[in-house]
Amino acid sequence: MVTTYLVTGGAGFIGSALVRHLVLTRDADVVTVDKLTYAGSLAALASVAGHPRHRFVVADVADGPGVFALLAETQPDVIFHLAAESHVDRSITRPADFIHTNLVGTATLLQAVLSYWESLEAGRAQRFRLVHASTDEVFGSLGPVGAFTEASPYRPSSPYSASKAGADHLVRAWHRTWGLPALLLHASNCYGPFQHPEKLIPTVITRALAGLPIPVYGTGENIRDWLHVDDQVQALVRAAEGGRPGESYLVGARNERRNIDLVREICGVLDHLHPDPAGPYARLAHFVGDRPGHDFRYAVDPSRAERELGWRASVLWSAGLRATVEWYLANATWVGEMLASSADDVTGQPPWDDISN
Repeated sequence: MVTTYLVTGGAGFIGSALVRHLVLTRDADVVTVDKLTYAGSLAALASVAGHPRHRFVVADVADGPGVFALLAETQPDVIFHLAAESHVDRSITRPADFIHTNLVGTATLLQAVLSYWESLEAGRAQRFRLVHASTDEVFGSLGPVGAFTEASPYRPSSPYSASKAGADHLVRAWHRTWGLPALLLHASNCYGPFQHPEKLIPTVITRALAGLPIPVYGTGENIRDWLHVDDQVQALVRAAEGGRPGESYLVGARNERRNIDLVREICGVLDHLHPDPAGPYARLAHFVGDRPGHDFRYAVDPSRAERELGWRASVLWSAGLRATVEWYLANATWVGEMLASSADDVTGQPPWDDISN
């Protein structure tokens, strides 16, 4: 029997990587759902656009009747829920957008999925899974030692992380109340091709190549744990295949970097691949005022995912970072198009500020 996967937010950074993996490596049908906000990119799906087992649908997860009709039509066996507003700085200036998509959208999707799941015959209903993609940010800020685990308390700091925390609680409530076979995957900071240029690594690359100042929040001491997008995709698939409904799994690469060190490391790769006659790119880094509520450190203990899902991060940091820089060097046109489509409504300028998430 052919498995049908449905991916919400499938034109986004992580969603598109998941869709490409499913379509190109599995004998399965894949339905991609995306609202196509500024962060969605059809170019990220170009390699599977004409594939006979891939279908793309423009839809909003907050449209309950539309979502249920799509589920009834496509009959998915697995739903990966990745549709979300994800940029922390935008959540500070436009929190309502995050409440609508991440909270209202998730609740609406869950109710549609519940109705669909209850309509399935017993065998299919037992095999069905919903995998909700979350973030380590829901746990708040760590001190200089320790790591988040599945038992860590929720202490979100930003409107973004608060909206994702709320979505997590909704997923668990639908499981506990109605038995919906849903599970959660909390990933650390992700990087790789097709990440929107408002995020840290592409921001540093793009600003450096343009000879523009690279803003670093505060003193640059904030620490993040970095995971390649291909590793996160593998974790999502493993969760769908072997995860237990009602449970959560944390995934990370045990790859912590201070923001300032990461900026300098990216600049060093650029110095080698695309030297600037004006001098080392690190000269462009400069400190700016810190972001409100800026979490000091994130670190993830992925032991449970490694033990129960048989998953382990496999992309080496040095190779993954170099390949990512090479991709952005080769795809300047895509970067420019994404920046133009996401220019701030008020200032007309792209949102460069967030280099920490």
